[in-house]
Amino acid sequence: MRGWEKYVRKVEPYVPGEQPKGNRLIKLNTNENPYPPSPKVMAALQTMEADALRKYPDPASGGLKEALARYYGLETNQVFVGVGSDDVLGMAFLTFFNADKPILFPDVTYSFYPVWAGLFRIPYVCPPLDAGFGLHKEDYFRENGGIIFPNPNAPTGIALALEEIEEIVRRNKDVVVIVDEAYIDFGGQSALALAKRYENLLVVQTFSKSRSMAGVRIGYAMGSPALIEALENVRYSYNSYTMNLPSQILGVEAVRDQAYFAESVGKIVTTREETKGWLREMGFSFPDSQANFIFASHEKVDAAKLFNALKQEEIYVRYFKQPRLENFLRITIGTDEEMNQLREFLERYTLSDAVRPRPAGT
Repeated sequence: MRGWEKYVRKVEPYVPGEQPKGNRLIKLNTNENPYPPSPKVMAALQTMEADALRKYPDPASGGLKEALARYYGLETNQVFVGVGSDDVLGMAFLTFFNADKPILFPDVTYSFYPVWAGLFRIPYVCPPLDAGFGLHKEDYFRENGGIIFPNPNAPTGIALALEEIEEIVRRNKDVVVIVDEAYIDFGGQSALALAKRYENLLVVQTFSKSRSMAGVRIGYAMGSPALIEALENVRYSYNSYTMNLPSQILGVEAVRDQAYFAESVGKIVTTREETKGWLREMGFSFPDSQANFIFASHEKVDAAKLFNALKQEEIYVRYFKQPRLENFLRITIGTDEEMNQLREFLERYTLSDAVRPRPAGT
């Protein structure tokens, strides 16, 4: 080892979903929205003045905060914005999880959580989900240094009932509880309704999924003014200009176009429910997803082999080679045309000799 290497922080990095290139491929592996952003977003992008880019953006992202606060019925001091929800969550780990006690998050969940815990040297414990990937609130009624979980969960898509979330928050008033709602617009009840009663609750959402703006990188947190102030103090101690000007402008327009937002989310939910039907007919099983993806396993088809077969056809889904998940594929909901092409391939593949069970005695 070279002398300086002993001072380098060693972490196990997060592995993002593959970003393949090409015009013919079907990309169902990173939970992006298959529809474009609001036309108002595109119009604002075309009329943006280039001269404005030579100046620093508003460090407080005031316009975007105001739009979000108005939309959710909050005050601006109850909203924090960052460069995607990953930035917001990472800042929240750094800000709130500083006890000697371990934080708690599920064993099957967003795989960035253990990465942040390792990076910031935060001890953690992962209560296991049950055999059906359900989260048991009782597992979080113990001493801890903070709690975080997605709702709906990733990669399972299962949503936890609001009353169960409230009980977790109520029984952990001495620590911060973070509910990561990246997929809440597709199903389930937001925990934001609880934020007025519990000052230790932080709700995190994103523009990347339901608002079709993963490439713009906007995430936000909502909670008590005390929590938001703590986040802002850490952010200003780290980087005052995290949110660029185009993101601030385009984000405001996205929030304003409620009709387009509802239409886009509605199409995805309709396609998701239709997809559940024909996947079941083919022998797939999966938790009842309330997100914009389905976490599916086949009774006879090896997930790793199917993943590679799909990739050869330029159809990309997500495969997690880890315990409990090795026979599941996470399939993002695409357009109806994309899902029909996936269906046609799966019909051919699941009926092929390669996966057909052998007759008895052979």
